[in-house]
Amino acid sequence: MANEFTAIIERDGEWYVAYCLEIPGANGQGKTKDEALRSLTEAIALILEDRREDGLRGVPPGALRETVTIK
Repeated sequence: MANEFTAIIERDGEWYVAYCLEIPGANGQGKTKDEALRSLTEAIALILEDRREDGLRGVPPGALRETVTIK
């Protein structure tokens, strides 16, 4: 499953700082733009994984689970 998110990248001195508009709290940084994007990608993946696990804790045992794809 592929998702697309908006990355905003800013220069802060010798560092690049990146954040995602759609996922509050997803931030990355690096000495290069590519490092900042990789760091942001990892942050997004970790946040989504944590939210999914947290959300599943409250799902009743008999509930149906389906995958929804956004294109």
